[in-house]
Order: sequence, then structure tokens, then C-alpha cells
Amino acid sequence: MPLETVPTIVQKSWSELTTEELYEILKLRTDVFYVEQKVDESELDRRDRERTTDHLWIAGENGDVAAYLRVLHDEVAEHEDAHRLPGRVVVGPAYRGRGLAQILLARVVELYGSESLLLHSQSYITGLYAAFGFVAVGDEFIEAGIAHRTMYRAGR
Repeated sequence: MPLETVPTIVQKSWSELTTEELYEILKLRTDVFYVEQKVDESELDRRDRERTTDHLWIAGENGDVAAYLRVLHDEVAEHEDAHRLPGRVVVGPAYRGRGLAQILLARVVELYGSESLLLHSQSYITGLYAAFGFVAVGDEFIEAGIAHRTMYRAGR
């Protein structure tokens, strides 16, 4: 069965995740970040388990996760007043080209758009985030073996 026209976004905290959901999220993240992109840093940074972390995803067609991101909360802002950090944005290869990352990002802006947001974008995809009001700040840097830009979105 194909994804719905407007996919449903699931949002849960760590304590609400089932083992099946967690498995599918981690499978997607490791398949893309480690196998496909050859990321050279640890994927499991313990931030997923924080009480303030939100996990958002779109379910796939076969019980998998089609697209995912998490939103962290830092007590001390890394840049200006941005305490919320969307990250680990990922879309499975079979689901690309359907606008799923944009749907998830629109939900993040809907939920947290009144707050300033900060993220670390892979450099080649900064346009995705710019469409949601993020602006590159600082110089390009290498994170996990991949060129990145820090991007900031002022609260509205």
C-alpha cells in the first residue's frame, strides 16, 4: 500500500517508543548514515533518551520508517538563543523524492517555530532548510567526515 497523500507524522518521547518503533528508527538511521553515507562517528550519542527529545517520523509502507528526525533541547544555547535543535533528518532511499523531509520540517516549525532553532546541515542540502527560514551562520566544517553548515532560524 502506498503512502497516503498527506502522510501521518508520529511524535513520541523516548519513554513512549515501542521496541519495534525504536528498531525501525535505528535501522533507518544506521542504513543511511553508516552504510550509505559512511559516517565515521557514533550514531548513538545518548541524546535520544533525554526526557526533552522528541522523535518524529512518517511510517513506511512495510512497517518500516520512511522518514525521521529528532528535536533536542539544549539548556545552554550553542548559538544566540536557539535551544531547540532538529537533527538526524533522514529519508529512506525507497521514499526519497516524495517531500517527506519537508513534511517533517514543516511540523517542527509548526511545533517550535516561536522558538529559535539551530541545526547542523550537510552542506549539499542547506537549501532544504533555507526554505524553512534557516540561515547559514559561521564557516563550513567537517562533522562525521561530511561537510556541514550550522544554520539558525530566529523564533517567530
